[in-house]
Amino acid sequence: MGTASVQGQMWGARARDWAEAQEGVANPLFKAVLEETAFGANTSVLDVGCGSGIFCEMAAKRGVKVSGLDAAELLLEIARERVSDGDFRTGEMEELPYEDKAFDLVTGFSSFQFAANPANALREASRVSKSGKVVIAVFGKREENESAAYIAAMGSLLPPPPAGAPGPYALSADGALEALAQTAGLIPGEVKKVDCPWEYPDEKTALRGLLSSGPAIRAIQHTDEATVRDVILKTLEPFMTAAGGYRLENNYRYMIATAA
Repeated sequence: MGTASVQGQMWGARARDWAEAQEGVANPLFKAVLEETAFGANTSVLDVGCGSGIFCEMAAKRGVKVSGLDAAELLLEIARERVSDGDFRTGEMEELPYEDKAFDLVTGFSSFQFAANPANALREASRVSKSGKVVIAVFGKREENESAAYIAAMGSLLPPPPAGAPGPYALSADGALEALAQTAGLIPGEVKKVDCPWEYPDEKTALRGLLSSGPAIRAIQHTDEATVRDVILKTLEPFMTAAGGYRLENNYRYMIATAA
């Protein structure tokens, strides 16, 4: 059984807020991957866990034919606004609704760590890639990211997860991406790091973004919005800027794995 139904309910609950205030923090990562892969006109890319389609929009502006799969239909509606001729579908990462070798490249930004079985999800991604190449991007190590304070704060409002449960940092430890690729039967590439600070100009924008994440939605379901809001604002206090906004240092790691 996959995780799409559960993840879709969480990440789509405040889709517009996520699309406008939070998803864009990964823009430096999206740009780095586009520059390294150098895909352009007459090429095709599938983004697994595409969210509201910011990466797909960037790729489409380079002439790439884009497709996206996500668990949240409300996020896909926004992706279709961004890329009107893109092919956006709901579905399971571990059962991709595409034929073998359907795309020149497959990407997954902060998606594989939420799969029930990440290795199966990666095998599926490689199956639909003509080159067998898959870009896997995840949060950097917890101890390197100030954004981990927010994740921990949301976790404090929830029951402890079972050992090995999917989550934001499930693939962030040293060697985790390489091990995942090898388990899936792929050849791991070099792991690279991209700084992507979480920046918000004011409290309103910060709350829009941070209340829209899956962990925050789960916390609201277990407590109430006022409690989660107060915890977020308390967590943000050390990260207030002189201008009255907020900045939390954050980085992502990505690797291009290739079929053996």
